[in-house]
Amino acid sequence: MNLSDVNRGIHKHKKRKRVGRGPGSGHGKTSGRGHKGQGALAGWTAPPIFEGGASPLIRRIPKRGFHNAWARTVLAINLSALDGAYESGAHVTIESLREKHLARGRFDELKILGDGALTKTLKISAHRFSRSALEKIQQAGGEALVLEGPKPLTKGVAKADSRKK
Repeated sequence: MNLSDVNRGIHKHKKRKRVGRGPGSGHGKTSGRGHKGQGALAGWTAPPIFEGGASPLIRRIPKRGFHNAWARTVLAINLSALDGAYESGAHVTIESLREKHLARGRFDELKILGDGALTKTLKISAHRFSRSALEKIQQAGGEALVLEGPKPLTKGVAKADSRKK
């Protein structure tokens, strides 16, 4: 490979293809659409799963199980991760976990699991705790605070502040 080959074929300001501009352009007459057929029609574009008229793969594969789109996503963090990231006497919150990059992405609930040893006294706030995690936190002299999750929706009941008086 030569240094001159590195950028060959890469154009910073590439001109757009101007179709239907005569036979000399190479894209005249049918404008690159071929003769007749489905793709030659105006306004027709293939959907992303289109496979030339064959039954799409997404429809050929059997569907199994159930996916709950409204299920709450739970982020699980082990005590060993907290033991390494925090000093003794610290307050572990969701915000402090985000700052230390232990809680990433989107989640609805935080659960503390009991894997590993906890040698420091920590005050931990989370939505859920495993039984072993609670035991280890109490043995280390720490405190486990259970946060309230989002309230479940009850069908047919209006919010108290939105009712007309």
